[in-house]
Amino acid sequence: MSGGNLRCVVVAVDGSQESMSALKWALDNIKLRSPTVESPDDGAFVVLHVQSPPSIAAGLSPGAIPFGGPSDLEVPAFFAAIEAHQRRITEAILDHASRISSEYNVNVETKVVVGDSKEKICEVVDTLHADLLVMGSRAFGPLKRVFISLMLLKYLRGHEQ
Repeated sequence: MSGGNLRCVVVAVDGSQESMSALKWALDNIKLRSPTVESPDDGAFVVLHVQSPPSIAAGLSPGAIPFGGPSDLEVPAFFAAIEAHQRRITEAILDHASRISSEYNVNVETKVVVGDSKEKICEVVDTLHADLLVMGSRAFGPLKRVFISLMLLKYLRGHEQ
C-alpha cells in the first residue's frame, strides 16, 4: 500500500506490542504525499496516544476521597503523584514510538489527548481529516474486529456532514 496520495496517517499507540507493531507496519508500508509547488506541505504521520480519563479506576481521583473524615476531603498530593506517574507512562510510550520512527528516518508528529480511547481516536481522526487510521490488533476474534471497524466507519461517516 504505497499509494503516495495520503496526506495524513494517524497511528494510535498505547504502549502494547501490537500498537508498536502497527506503527512499524505503517512506516514500512505507507508512502505519504510528496510536497509539490501547489501543495508545499508533505504528508504527516501522527502518533496518537490517548490517556485514560481521570478516575479512581485509572488511579486518578478528581473529586473527593473519604478517609474516615469529611466526604469532601480531597488529597491533592495523591492526585499530583498519580498524574505525574501517568505523564511518565505517556512519555515512555511516545519515546518508544519516536525511537521506532527514527529508525525509518520519517518525520512523525505526536499528539496526546485525554478521554475514552474509542471516542478520542475518532475525534482526532475527524479533526485532522486523516486519510488513514492504523491501530494494532488485540486478541479480538474476526467477528468483533469487523464489528468495531463498522462502528468506527459509521461514526466517521456520521461526522462528515
